[in-house]
Amino acid sequence: MLAEVISGKDMAVSIREEVKQRVAGLKESGLTPGLAVVLLGEDPASQVYVNSKNKAATETSIYSRQITLPEDTSEAELLGVVSGLNADAEIHGVLVQLPLPDQIDEGNVLLAIDPAKDVDGFHPINVGRLATGDPDAPAPCTPSGVIQMLLRSGNDPVGKHAVVVGRSNIVGRPMAALLLRKAPGGNATVTVAHSRTPDLGVVTSEADILIVAIGQPDLIRGDMVKPGAVVIDVGVNRVDDDTRERGYRLTGDVAFDEVKEVASAISPVPGGVGPMTIAMLLSNTVEAAVRFAAAEG
Repeated sequence: MLAEVISGKDMAVSIREEVKQRVAGLKESGLTPGLAVVLLGEDPASQVYVNSKNKAATETSIYSRQITLPEDTSEAELLGVVSGLNADAEIHGVLVQLPLPDQIDEGNVLLAIDPAKDVDGFHPINVGRLATGDPDAPAPCTPSGVIQMLLRSGNDPVGKHAVVVGRSNIVGRPMAALLLRKAPGGNATVTVAHSRTPDLGVVTSEADILIVAIGQPDLIRGDMVKPGAVVIDVGVNRVDDDTRERGYRLTGDVAFDEVKEVASAISPVPGGVGPMTIAMLLSNTVEAAVRFAAAEG
């Protein structure tokens, strides 16, 4: 068996086009979705990611605003910026790029964002709504992207045993909540495994759908996967590689070459989940704008 490769890159292109068409329709009715991204400091990786978000928003005709603040910005100053964006009618989605400098409490910043404008799905109110099965709760972008990859590749989780490896607040926990929801992409039986799970291979080999987000290169080997399973690799790890000009290569949490011989479908790294994250951010921004318009009457 040779697994079908689930290309998040190709699916992200389709979702962006769908978003673009939807934005065009909203503009005709006088509504332009707006996204604000706040970046502190000059971390190169964060800058690249934020630039990608702004570029994607612009390409889909979403109004995009980037606010770059100095590394030594105080928490009070940042909270003031967030408060201003909460009150700005042109902005429907607010995103503060993480991680933040040491002088700022990340939890306080997440709490300060208006839950209605929380397009990352990290506000405790939205986390709670998702955990209790609210189908309208804004969900974190990466797990939402995984659900879309499953649905669009013909691998609906309904009735399947899904195993999530990883329990982070960004991926693992919301991933499990989405798979459990009584909504499209949900209705699965879900097991969550993590770094303290004994006999991890025994657990993963029971999965019809295996989603791995633990941050350990090539953790999942071929003998840990059930024949015919669908495997989604969320991990992105930088591994030293002297054969590459840049001195490293990117790899996932799944040993791709081994697992593709066992699974029925598998996502690659890179080109898998990564492109879907930004696509779902755009989708979440449009949904936030639509909810805003409905609330305004």
